[in-house]
Amino acid sequence: MKNGKTGFVWHELYMWHNTGNYAGPIPYGNPVQPGVHVENPETKRRFRNLLEVSGLYDSLEKIQPRNATEEEILRFHTPEYLEKIKTLSESDGGEAGFATLVGRDSYNIALLSAGGVLAGLEAIMSGQVQNAYALVRPPGHHALPDTGMGFCLLGNAVITGKHAIEHFGLERIATVDWDVHHGNGTQTGFYNDPRALTISVHQDCCFPPDSGHIHENGEGEGEGFNINIPLPAGSGVGAYEAAFDRVVVPALQAYKPQLIIVPSGFDAGDFDPLGRMQMHSGGFRSLTKKLMAVADEVCDGRILMCHEGGYNAETAPFYGLAIVEQLSGIQTGVEDPFLGLMAAQSGQTLLPHQDKMIAEAEKLLGKLS
Repeated sequence: MKNGKTGFVWHELYMWHNTGNYAGPIPYGNPVQPGVHVENPETKRRFRNLLEVSGLYDSLEKIQPRNATEEEILRFHTPEYLEKIKTLSESDGGEAGFATLVGRDSYNIALLSAGGVLAGLEAIMSGQVQNAYALVRPPGHHALPDTGMGFCLLGNAVITGKHAIEHFGLERIATVDWDVHHGNGTQTGFYNDPRALTISVHQDCCFPPDSGHIHENGEGEGEGFNINIPLPAGSGVGAYEAAFDRVVVPALQAYKPQLIIVPSGFDAGDFDPLGRMQMHSGGFRSLTKKLMAVADEVCDGRILMCHEGGYNAETAPFYGLAIVEQLSGIQTGVEDPFLGLMAAQSGQTLLPHQDKMIAEAEKLLGKLS
């Protein structure tokens, strides 16, 4: 029975995960001058703050995060990796993997991050809310079973998806990742599992290197249940909408998941320092609307979004506001001051080379029918 409420997960401790001094996404050191780590709290805090300033925050159902248990985490990660980040976290921190830092107490914050997404799932499954957005940090969609990667410590979406299957008994779930970078960790977590349809719409050959190719389609019993849509750099809203209309939505309609999890990164947005795409707040609103329509059709509207990347502190909050407005059905009247500039740029329509790639991805749909 739908109740129409939108849940929101947030905790101040998410902002206390310390990624230290860096030079954007890489370590500093002569000849690279020290700076600020690109994955810092500012974009997430400003997203939350804009929700409050707009008045929308007060209308959302607050979901209290909890710590994920080791049993829940070990459904995906190895005990050795868990022990590694725990040990680093109890000292002065260090590297958990490629481009992934652990700060003091980061392990416990990561437990709260994964547990925040789990709490969002539990609120949806109990009927407390219809859908939910978990604004958590550190992010998770690059984390692999035995190592961190790409700023991600724990595989939040995988851990939650496995909980939906193992604890709640769901037979089919789907993940739809629109972060600009390939959701390689989420892909890995379900690559041989037909109980999960994993879809990633990302910039071709951006990050991780040599990952997210269209031929990576699952293996074993999971063959055919992993779909990558590697859009060319420079793709705008037209390409993303075409990818959803022609591949993502039909795949979900064919698979009929009982829950849709969205690893939600904002780095496909125009002006982001780690992506070269041209999405804007109107585009994110449109994609959310498309997902909600298919979710109403196949899974009683159950959508759980967990926050991933997005590194432009000025623009990212407006993407988040558009998404949460659409999820909740509440329009605040706050206008995105960047939208007009972004929407007017060349390349926002679907271009022939983008159409060709999407046509290749369409061929994967036959395996789901």
